Amino acid sequence: MAHIHLQDGALPLSALLLWWATAVILLLVCIWLVRRRRTTDPAVITIAAFCTAAAFAVFQVSLPVFGGVHINLTPLIGILTGPFIGGIVVLIVNLLSAAIGHGGYGMIGANLILNIVEVTVSYLVFRVLARLTSSVFTRAAVATVVGLVAGNLVMIGIIVVSGVQGVTLGLAGMIQGLSLIAAVNLGVAVIEALVTGFIVDRIARARPDLVRGAS
Repeated sequence: MAHIHLQDGALPLSALLLWWATAVILLLVCIWLVRRRRTTDPAVITIAAFCTAAAFAVFQVSLPVFGGVHINLTPLIGILTGPFIGGIVVLIVNLLSAAIGHGGYGMIGANLILNIVEVTVSYLVFRVLARLTSSVFTRAAVATVVGLVAGNLVMIGIIVVSGVQGVTLGLAGMIQGLSLIAAVNLGVAVIEALVTGFIVDRIARARPDLVRGAS
């Protein structure tokens, strides 16, 4: 849900380098942990491929709300593939999206950070909620909302810390504008939560072995 749609040149070069360096470190950790844990089960890889294709396709569909918002399925990616493979999935989605003009290449680093946060938080909340409820739908829906809230908070933080070149708004005005965008995103997050809950619940019923922590 959260995604910085600014084009290249909107953020200062120093900020872009900072977010890219942070994103590269996170990706290296993901790759290292995937290799160390040997999480290369063919079923997981197949799900990751389907998630990549589905997320990229859905990512390009803009809902006509407040100038256009979209669903990105990062919580679904986290729940089905885990945070480490999920980090690699969102990298591919962001690269393909930038290639067709959905945000600048310079923004990939910042967007990767907030998308990895969404993937990781959603995965963790889904697993933790297993102690509180046996309903897969409820766990997936709640995990989606919490993950997207975290992603929006990170988005606001990244833009506030970076600053936007050419924008004369003060800090208070910038936070107010970003908070409005986040509120709209979270309104659409309810739709994404229902979609994610339904998909994960259907998969868990048909193939519980494909959903980590389904039981």
